[in-house]
Amino acid sequence: MKIALLGYGKMGKTIERIALERGHSIIAKLGRKDSIIDGISNADLVIEFTSPESVLDNLYKVIPTGIPLVCGTTGWNDHLSDIEKLVAENNGSMVHASNFSLGVNLFFELNKKLAQMMHSFPEYDVSMQEIHHTEKKDAPSGTAITLFEGISEKLDKKEWHLGKQSNEQSIAIEALREEDVKGTHSVLYKNEIDSIEIIHKANTRDGFALGSIIAAEWISNKKGIYTMKDVLGL
Repeated sequence: MKIALLGYGKMGKTIERIALERGHSIIAKLGRKDSIIDGISNADLVIEFTSPESVLDNLYKVIPTGIPLVCGTTGWNDHLSDIEKLVAENNGSMVHASNFSLGVNLFFELNKKLAQMMHSFPEYDVSMQEIHHTEKKDAPSGTAITLFEGISEKLDKKEWHLGKQSNEQSIAIEALREEDVKGTHSVLYKNEIDSIEIIHKANTRDGFALGSIIAAEWISNKKGIYTMKDVLGL
C-alpha cells in the first residue's frame, strides 16, 4: 500500500519503520503546515496520529476524499456520531481506536470480564491509574476512558473523575505524566482485606504502530467505520 502519514512525530516515525518492514511505502509525511488534500491525493490509505487540537479538522478533510483512514488520535469521541455520519455520506472507510496495541485490546477484554465478576462483590472499591510521557496533552488518556467504559458497562458506577479516591457514584482516574513513559494503565479493586490489580505496560511504541498497520491492511478493502475490536475479531 501507498500510505500517507498525517503526523510525523515519534509515533509517525515508528509507524513508518514498521510499514516499510511489512512491504508498504510511505508517500507523504505531513505536518501541521502541509496541505493535507495535496499530500494524500495519491495515497491508498491515510494514518492519522496528530493531536486532540488537530484531529477533528483532519477527519473532516480526509473522510470526504474517500481514502481509507486509520485514526489513532484521541479526544474527539464527543463527535463520534457526526464522524459516523460523515463516513456514511461519503461511502468511506475508517478504523479508529483509543489504542491500537494488541496487548491493550486484550487488556480491554480482561478488564470487562473482571468488572463483570466484581459486580457481585460491591465491598471492593474500584479506581484507575494511567501514566504517560510528559508530552501527552489529554488527561485522562483515551485508553483510560475505554477502560472506564468497560467497567461502567458491568458496575453501577457510570461516571468518572480525575483523582485518586472513588466515591459511590464515580470512579477515580489518576493521570500522571512522567518522562519517557510509553503508557501504563492499571485497574485496582480494593477493600480492607486485600486488593486485586490488573496492569498493562507498554515497553515501546512498536505495539501501537504495528496495530495501526494491521488495521490499515484490514480496512483497505472495506467500507464503513470500525474499531480495533472489529479488526482483531474480539
